[in-house]
Amino acid sequence: MAGTYSQIYIQIVFAVGHRRNLIHPSIEDEIYKYITGVITNKGQKLLAINGMPDHIHILLGMKPSCCLSDLVREIKKSSNEFINTKWPSKHKFYWQGGFGAFSYSYSALDNVIRYIQNQKQHHRKKLFKQEYKEFLTNYKVEYDEKYLFEWLDD
Repeated sequence: MAGTYSQIYIQIVFAVGHRRNLIHPSIEDEIYKYITGVITNKGQKLLAINGMPDHIHILLGMKPSCCLSDLVREIKKSSNEFINTKWPSKHKFYWQGGFGAFSYSYSALDNVIRYIQNQKQHHRKKLFKQEYKEFLTNYKVEYDEKYLFEWLDD
């Protein structure tokens, strides 16, 4: 849209089905590259991507014409197919339903990028379940515990 100017920065967080540790370090770079391609092909700008064996963080610069739910649905659908085709497993890979989305100002981007890049170090001190609940609390997002994520350890 001519004459439309925006700065929309969103961090997206979602987990592997049942929080299984299926994103092995040996394949994560290829998965992240694939997801980067999906985001780029949808006309959005990837700023950071990283995660753990059971979840992923993505930071985007989004155009106002983008529907976030449609973008996340496409990321999940196509990466599910890619992963299951390339690395078949006894546990079929899928992303859990739903996602978290948190907005940031331009001035916060360096800190958020650093946070995403340092996921491995960060999760030595804090479990994903605790981290995710803290995001929801800090952003004052109301939630029902039974609709968060499917936890294998619950």
